[in-house]
Amino acid sequence: MGFLEATKTCLSKYFDFSGRAARSEYWWFALFVFLVSVVFAVIDASVFGVNPDTNEGAQVLTPIFQLALAISLLAAGWRRLHDTGKPGWYLLLPAALSIATMIMLFSGIAVFSILEQGADDSEALRGPAALLGVTGLTVVAVLQLILLVLMIWWLSRPSQEGTNEYGPPVV
Repeated sequence: MGFLEATKTCLSKYFDFSGRAARSEYWWFALFVFLVSVVFAVIDASVFGVNPDTNEGAQVLTPIFQLALAISLLAAGWRRLHDTGKPGWYLLLPAALSIATMIMLFSGIAVFSILEQGADDSEALRGPAALLGVTGLTVVAVLQLILLVLMIWWLSRPSQEGTNEYGPPVV
């Protein structure tokens, strides 16, 4: 499957999370999303300028484009995992880890602020709180890196031969 055919297929299957997607279909579509995002980033920088103090530009078109294609890219990845014989929801593992991390961070902040209010020496809690926070974030960063490598590994695997539980192979 070529670049244009893969792009057309993925856009036509925008909300289709069932079935299978060939390796070329997914990666050509991912390349399309990346290249168009780069083009929109250049247009954003040209039209909306760049702040010389922070060297950051206002992004308007790029996030709109990426949000518009987020579900389509997720669906293509979901079908790609099906093609390798894995459940599509594995694609949500990095997001689930991020959400769990946010919940844990906010819970930790709430608990330590409550403990700090009732403590005689509130400064004594700042060291353990910082140590737990840094340790937790380090563990999460390592887990996210492992999940990233695992996702790339799964998405780049060859198609499972023959019909699997997700349907016949894509031709």
